[in-house]
Amino acid sequence: MYVCLCKGITDRQIEAAVHDGADSLGKLRKTLGVASQCGKCSSLTREILDETLQSSSMLEIPMLAGMPQFYAVA
Repeated sequence: MYVCLCKGITDRQIEAAVHDGADSLGKLRKTLGVASQCGKCSSLTREILDETLQSSSMLEIPMLAGMPQFYAVA
């Protein structure tokens, strides 16, 4: 879906840029040009950024059969 109509940026482009290392709105603005014209897309861009970063960090947990492989420390 288009997020930034001014620059024609989609949610997939934002997600790809985050996976490539753009971990802030400023870096996304510099990389893609998103939220650099009218700014109306900045809140949705920030939501996509946060969700993508959160899902990326979840992928770093070792998983086996869909279950995280760690023990809680009491």
